[in-house]
Amino acid sequence: LLDRMGNDHKLLKLLFDRARHNPKRVVFAEADHLDVIKAAQIVYEEGFAIPILLGRKEVILALKKEIDFDEDVLIIDPKCDEEEKRRNAYAEEFWAQRKRKGVTQFDARRLMRERNYFGAMMLNLGEADAMVSGYARSYPSALRPILETVGKFDGVNKVAATNLMLTPKGPIFISDTSVNINPTAQELANIAQMTNHTMKMFGVNPVIAMISYANFGSSDDPHALKVRQAVAMLHESNPDMILDGELQVDFALNSEMLKNKFPFSKLAGKKVNALIFPNLDAANSNYKMLKEQKDVDSIGPIMLGMRRAVHIFQLGASVEEMVNMTAIAVVDAQQKEKRRRTKSRS
Repeated sequence: LLDRMGNDHKLLKLLFDRARHNPKRVVFAEADHLDVIKAAQIVYEEGFAIPILLGRKEVILALKKEIDFDEDVLIIDPKCDEEEKRRNAYAEEFWAQRKRKGVTQFDARRLMRERNYFGAMMLNLGEADAMVSGYARSYPSALRPILETVGKFDGVNKVAATNLMLTPKGPIFISDTSVNINPTAQELANIAQMTNHTMKMFGVNPVIAMISYANFGSSDDPHALKVRQAVAMLHESNPDMILDGELQVDFALNSEMLKNKFPFSKLAGKKVNALIFPNLDAANSNYKMLKEQKDVDSIGPIMLGMRRAVHIFQLGASVEEMVNMTAIAVVDAQQKEKRRRTKSRS
């Protein structure tokens, strides 16, 4: 697959191998687009996902024929008459969840004609294991149905997103790249904790820098102060996390410079592989600048804190990006299934 996609990153190979070990049913919520069908074909033929294609059936069949995707995979049009019974069952379930949050039965039935609501309910009711969406719509419009249906893990106040950047110097996770515009100190601490957990899920030992324009108390401006407060919270609540700040990016990524200037830091002499930025402007701009550099690939945004394995593409994502995100979704579904089993046994 890496040869097929022109990519030789070791972490990607490990990711694909893990996905193949236990393939999952993945809903492609926008399957009546050619590039989405191409991505679905690749993940099916490579053996790490079983696609469920949502959209207009006649369009999907024509696109499959165009690219010689002959395998018999499940195609569902949430708006068609044949799906009325399932659509109404989903609507009743959704209404039961949201009736005290302003949703009427009529609203619920109307929303189940929309693919993101329909697909998310498939996850909730065990008819699929993961879902990917967002190719043809803005990130906020793809995110809202997922938050309303799938929801967050217990104890998570706000979800976030991280991007895995595959660089010549190794992988770097950047958070929060898509959701929280100006997180508080507590929210930054939560984003760091969720990033730490996700990195471990991918077999990466987290070494996390909390990024600012200031270094270790050099400014008392509120923008720097909130990062310092987040670090203090984490040092107290999670002393085993390898994390420190506030730090400028160059010090975070240059271990020798960091060690010489700030030898007291928990990051001194270590290779940082995660950057938690203080706001969405900084995180989103930096990851997009980095992904345009030569020999750098981006996987994400990877959703953090969701109860089910749901991930949202960037608008107009490439086929390669969608294939990578599907592998992420499969591995995420594997881990969430394992977590549910452990919880049920306890």
